[in-house]
Amino acid sequence: MAKEKAQGKEKDQTDTRTAFERVQLARHPERPYTLDFVDRIFENFTEIHGDRRFADDPAMVCGFATFHGMPMLLVGHQKGRDTKQRQYRNFGMPKPEGYRKAIRAMKLADKFDRPIFCFIDTPGAYPGIDAEERGQAEAIANNLREMAKLTVPVLVTVIGEGGSGGALAIGVGDQVLMLENAIYSVISPEGCAAILWKDSSQAARAAEELKLTAQDLQHEGIVDQVIDEPKGGAQNSHDEAARLLDIVLSARLAESSTHSVEERLTRRYQKLRQLGKWGTSDSNSA
Repeated sequence: MAKEKAQGKEKDQTDTRTAFERVQLARHPERPYTLDFVDRIFENFTEIHGDRRFADDPAMVCGFATFHGMPMLLVGHQKGRDTKQRQYRNFGMPKPEGYRKAIRAMKLADKFDRPIFCFIDTPGAYPGIDAEERGQAEAIANNLREMAKLTVPVLVTVIGEGGSGGALAIGVGDQVLMLENAIYSVISPEGCAAILWKDSSQAARAAEELKLTAQDLQHEGIVDQVIDEPKGGAQNSHDEAARLLDIVLSARLAESSTHSVEERLTRRYQKLRQLGKWGTSDSNSA
């Protein structure tokens, strides 16, 4: 009983964090990335490279693996730890070839009836001229359409930053989960502040207004479940963060696997459409 009370008190203290404090935790340089979870949760990971059209994009990691003995596909953004890795991974910001690689891998998984796990952790899609020339917007839009049609279970987890269309391009799933201190937003707090108040130093205020925390998004019905993190944040214990994530993924996959294909597609489409209804009501829509 004393232990449960202590855990509850600890949880209450965690919940007092401001939105911008959670933004900073989501960006923490020691936070676990996709490959950190791959090493701790999955087995027999075999990476898939290239989009078969232009190049391979290291900012997007794809590969087949086993999850508790079940063959599956893992797709996720990957950032780097040091300067060399960050440049190689482009700071976790994919280019069109990254999204095309992702959907190529997902279609393979769909063909062989393997569930798909997507891990989101990106500031956003890379906005460079070369990415725009190769069809960045088209690649993202194509992923939204094609993911909505996948017949296998698709579980999406925001493990760090969920930045705009760069995140949503691998975010169409049966269920959307978020780690406790992850964020998911159409724009960064700094970008929002610069647009609304011409002052990026107002980022903390913008973070509150954006409702980008896991708790806010669960309240709005955009996120299905918030996953606990170790005390102080996932960066403090990658092993414990992976253990907590593993438990939820197992339960959610079991639940999603009970749905028929028709039910799965309907629920996934409805979830995607619900993203644009924040703050609305039936009376207003009438």
